[in-house]
Amino acid sequence: MNNNSNQNKVERINIKQWAIDDRPREKMIQKGPSALSDAELIAILIGSGNRNETAVDLAKRILLSAHHNLSELAKLTLSELQAFNGMGEAKSIHILAALELGKRRKESDRRSMPIIRSSRDVFEHIASRLIDLSHEEFWVLHLNRSNKIIRDVCISRGGITGTVADLRLIFKSALESLATSIVVCHNHPSGNPQPSPADLDLTLKIKNAGELLDIHLVDHIIVTEKKYFSFADEGKC
Repeated sequence: MNNNSNQNKVERINIKQWAIDDRPREKMIQKGPSALSDAELIAILIGSGNRNETAVDLAKRILLSAHHNLSELAKLTLSELQAFNGMGEAKSIHILAALELGKRRKESDRRSMPIIRSSRDVFEHIASRLIDLSHEEFWVLHLNRSNKIIRDVCISRGGITGTVADLRLIFKSALESLATSIVVCHNHPSGNPQPSPADLDLTLKIKNAGELLDIHLVDHIIVTEKKYFSFADEGKC
């Protein structure tokens, strides 16, 4: 009985014994990448499973831990991925690299819409940089007279509950870009988009400093994974 059990286990984890149409790589070659499930695509990245699972089974277990949500998967750290049996450093790095490429592709797509006309435009432009972070970051978008984005600059990176934005760094970078206006953005990893008293105070300081330099503060956007808060939309900017 043990021999049969071991044999069944070997048969289950050996992808080469599957029907050709069910093998992720062969399936991609024959039908294209869109025909593959998320688990099958991840299985191609990791290449192999462990003694008890195929690469596809292992990929399904990793996805399950992220509630089958690729945005949640992107939040896993290298050490968290390596905690899965069969996931060494190299396999974990392959997944993180693929997810980062996907994020950068979104950013490249958004560069075809570089003019800011609303708070939604700002959110769609900056969200991919911020929504997966477990810490706060503060970014500044430099705009020209046509509200076209000249440059994005990360001013500071902080902790889970806050970051420090130096007014001198904010306007130094804006002056270097010859920006006529700016939009400032930061994320709240907690998921609550409402501004804190410190956020309100900082926004007022940026607005007042900008008036002295003739650099208009267009908006301050607080980003969370599913929504955002616009100071301009709420009449606070």
